[in-house]
Amino acid sequence: MTSTPVTLGIDLGTTGVKAVALDEGGRTVAQASRTYPLLTPYPGWTEQRPEDWVAAALDALKDLAQQLRDARALPLALGLSGQMHGAVFLGAGGEVLRPALLWNDQRTGKQVQAIEVRIPRTDLIARTGNRAVTGFQLPKVLWLRDEEPEVFARLAHVLLPKDYLGFVLTGEMRTEPSDASGVGALNLACKAWDREVLQALELSPRLFPEVVNSWDVVGRLKAELSAYTELPAGLPVVAGGGDNAAAGIALGLTSDRPRVGSVSLGTSGVLFAPLAQPTPDPQGRVHLFAHADGGYNLLGVTLACAGALQWLHDKLAPDTSFDLLLSEAAKVPDGAQGVTFLPYLAGERSPHMNPELRGAWTGLALAHGRGHLTRALLEGTALALADTYEVMRPLSSVNTFLATGGGARSDFWLGLVAGALDVQVERSTHEPGAADGAALLAMPSAGIYRDLAEVMQALRPAGTPVRPLEITKAREQHSSTFARLYGAVQPEPQLGTAPVQADVRA
Repeated sequence: MTSTPVTLGIDLGTTGVKAVALDEGGRTVAQASRTYPLLTPYPGWTEQRPEDWVAAALDALKDLAQQLRDARALPLALGLSGQMHGAVFLGAGGEVLRPALLWNDQRTGKQVQAIEVRIPRTDLIARTGNRAVTGFQLPKVLWLRDEEPEVFARLAHVLLPKDYLGFVLTGEMRTEPSDASGVGALNLACKAWDREVLQALELSPRLFPEVVNSWDVVGRLKAELSAYTELPAGLPVVAGGGDNAAAGIALGLTSDRPRVGSVSLGTSGVLFAPLAQPTPDPQGRVHLFAHADGGYNLLGVTLACAGALQWLHDKLAPDTSFDLLLSEAAKVPDGAQGVTFLPYLAGERSPHMNPELRGAWTGLALAHGRGHLTRALLEGTALALADTYEVMRPLSSVNTFLATGGGARSDFWLGLVAGALDVQVERSTHEPGAADGAALLAMPSAGIYRDLAEVMQALRPAGTPVRPLEITKAREQHSSTFARLYGAVQPEPQLGTAPVQADVRA
């Protein structure tokens, strides 16, 4: 009996790792997942141990290999994906020097200011597509130099999470543009490390790995890991993409179809808009990244989305199901009878780019109950996404969003998002994630398709429209409450004394 050819994808998420195997029709043949802890040693700090990622990933791949043997499927290549922006600090021998700082870590405010003293914001945006952001990897490197100089003295390499896993699997250090453009030092014009930016910060380009295409093979599975996982010896490992780019690949979002984007209701809320040409927001309120298809994309991120609902559940209703919380919220009218929730539990990225913002419920009265709190929270997260879309709208051609993420399983919450964005939102006929996108990125190297364009054309999912729900009162309360608590958001001064000239024209 002949074996079914499959490609594998693995995604290092914030809460756990997911591995999948897809056949040539994009169907899931096997899948496995494992969890690992999140470390929060101080307020605003989020870390994970890279060794926890590796242990969970190898365990998931071993599980996957067993399923594939039972299904008589043959893995031909493995693609990588993972949470963006994290910093894995390695010594000269490849040893991990300290726990990795994650994408939502907010400790680097001082380092962000230092970057903008050295490089004017307008120049940094023109070169990298982004202003300096606390969650990005670049300020994390400066933080290490400032706050843990004894560790920095041993620093030889800095890798993103998925690229560290690739290094463990193959012994090779590589990255690719979609994830590397979230470091804060990748020149989007040439998709290579910007030596002048790094020189201005007194950092060596040698700290960062070589940048290759997202669909390129970066190495082959080590013999000892092949024996442990029971995957084929020398299995090609493909560069893959950052989690949002890989999920975009799985949804068929490409620069040649720029009218279709995605909205993800995951731990964070994410708006993804593919671009035919790079168009940064001049103020840097949303991100401009390289896309894993070779093009570009705008990305708007609100830090607390489904994570905010998880927080409410864990802190206030740990013995209550999510379904009950959502059903209680659905019985409350638009505006939650005057209750407003600002979802800035971990500071905020788009469009405010302010790590000091904090969340709040306002307008509470004795008549309000848990359903009002939940309804206001769902409205607040939806409207935070709408704030981001208002910045993205003139920069992109998107008029339809495909919905993904755990929160998108709720018709009620997704209806609120559709009402808040005031644009067509569709539920995908199936819900592929970043691991699926990583597996698709591995298909050309496996010989299943000629190139990535053919993969995406063949396997692009369809969508069904979602009915938008009324959110007019909530919108008015959201705007007035933000203005009352935080005032008008004023443009920050353009710091910097030594302009560095470049732009992102390809």
